[in-house]
Amino acid sequence: GTSVTRVTATDGDDPSYGNSARLLYSLIQGQPYFSVEPKTGVIRMAAQMDRETKDQYLVIIQAKDMVGQPGAFSATATVTINLSDINDNPPKFQQRLYYMSVSEEAPVGTTVGKVLAEDNDIGENAAMNYFVEGDSSDVFDIITNNETQEGIIILKKRVDYESKRRYSIRAKVVNRYIDDRFLKEEPFEDKTIVKINVEDADEPPVFTLENYVMEIPEGAESGSLVGVVTARDPDNDDCPVRYSIVHGMHLKRLFSINEHNGTIITTKPLDREIASWHNITVTATETRNPEKITEAKVYIQVLDVNDHAPEFPKYYETFVCENTVSGQLIQSISAVDQDDSAEGHHFYFSLAQEATNDSSFTVKDNQDNTAGIFTAKSGFRRQEQFYYYLPILILDNGTPPLTSTNTLTITVCDCDTEVNILYCRYGAFMYAMGLSTEALIAVLACILILLVFFLAIVAIRQQRKKSPFSEKMEEFRENIVRYDDEGGGEEDTEAFDISALRTRTVMRTQKPRKKVTTEIHSLYRQSLQVGPDSAIFRQFISEKLEEANTDPSAPPYDSLQTYAFEGTGSLAGSLSSLGSNVSDVDQSYDYLADWGPHFKQLAGMYASHRSVRD
Repeated sequence: GTSVTRVTATDGDDPSYGNSARLLYSLIQGQPYFSVEPKTGVIRMAAQMDRETKDQYLVIIQAKDMVGQPGAFSATATVTINLSDINDNPPKFQQRLYYMSVSEEAPVGTTVGKVLAEDNDIGENAAMNYFVEGDSSDVFDIITNNETQEGIIILKKRVDYESKRRYSIRAKVVNRYIDDRFLKEEPFEDKTIVKINVEDADEPPVFTLENYVMEIPEGAESGSLVGVVTARDPDNDDCPVRYSIVHGMHLKRLFSINEHNGTIITTKPLDREIASWHNITVTATETRNPEKITEAKVYIQVLDVNDHAPEFPKYYETFVCENTVSGQLIQSISAVDQDDSAEGHHFYFSLAQEATNDSSFTVKDNQDNTAGIFTAKSGFRRQEQFYYYLPILILDNGTPPLTSTNTLTITVCDCDTEVNILYCRYGAFMYAMGLSTEALIAVLACILILLVFFLAIVAIRQQRKKSPFSEKMEEFRENIVRYDDEGGGEEDTEAFDISALRTRTVMRTQKPRKKVTTEIHSLYRQSLQVGPDSAIFRQFISEKLEEANTDPSAPPYDSLQTYAFEGTGSLAGSLSSLGSNVSDVDQSYDYLADWGPHFKQLAGMYASHRSVRD
């Protein structure tokens, strides 16, 4: 009778006229699970349904007008009805008994196997959780894979074949979301049995303890027993094991182990003040299978022995004034001990026996590991005794108690009653040097005089090095013009522009230094058409020479030293070929060969030129 949905049909006829628009609904397909109300079209459930059997139904509804009378028109509609799921089915294991196995070497967390329970429901109604019941829950556990809904059995604790070879666990599965309406019908859970066999494996040796703590007193003789470690082969054959120490050559030099019985001994005496703890690693290896190795940590504590006497913690710089009165405190002292005391250190101070009868000072123990040094008389004279060496006896509370004698050096200072540390240090330094204040002043004065004398000599030598001749040499050096390049002869057409030498003569005027190049070209042009005896030529040479002599800062203009005049009176005559183009007379140059090796190339050139013409 539960309402599922409602269908509605419409008729285009006039509902107010007769029965033409009066509709009647009927069910053509869908029995016996559904029914429809004839007048309203409401579809209702007619019987119980199971989604796991069939989850979808197609219901056909017919609508007729004229209240279903003959001649009426009809129409049909199909209604698709889907059944939603409810959790009305409990999970069921696929098997009532499972067999699995695991190696005794398997580490914790290893997957042993999987179990699966089926649930006909879908979605969250099929979600389930797995559990382990019984005594085996401390060895094995089951976790649920939420995607596949499988139960994964994992190893919770390592197993041992020699201890227990077979396990039987009870696995239970329960729906995660339960509908209370169906609990009274049956429980929504299931159980199965899982038998797990432990497989034997060649296991490494096992130490009786994971960590060993041992003790040994410091100073024990070499070969003293520290302790014993024990390991055994857990397999049935009980293979013998071999022991060794690893991790560091330093520890091997301090300890050794008997490879057969695991006895650890010292190889040299130990000192607690150097290291109070030693951590070593011991290995046990099967003799028949060296790959099977197990390690164990051994912590060795070195016990303290009272083998260090107390002593001063630092050097005490002690001064006493010459005018000090008796009973004045001049120094507070303390002591340190490298040994370790369980009850705490306690030191006792006193004067050594040899200084008790005749001493200018006394020692007062403060009973708090400190003591005070007091004067036993009034007045001290530096001239009589500058240093006092006070032997102080320090006793500790160790077992056995140890004593030491520490010497306190007391320096007499030139002061009244209050000690000035810096002044007293200065006086002690002077005394150690064997000098008085007046002698030190005299030495410093001599050093100062020698220093002033040395500086004066250096200054005089520096002054003498500055000579005016050096400036003249510098001036001469700047005025020297060297011409060490030979001309290219008539073939050198790049040296100067000959057309500039043949320009009209102009009057030369005085020009500033910065236009020296233009001035030189102007004088060349004026002197080109006159001989060497011309006044203009001589003036040009004289002015250029005067400028070079009086202006040492100007660089020499080597490229401007152009010679535009041929010399006269040479026995060899002119070598110029400027006029050869207007002469038809053949000339003989055989005499060039007699001029020496410097003219050898020139003689060869003219000789070849003549032979070509011939």
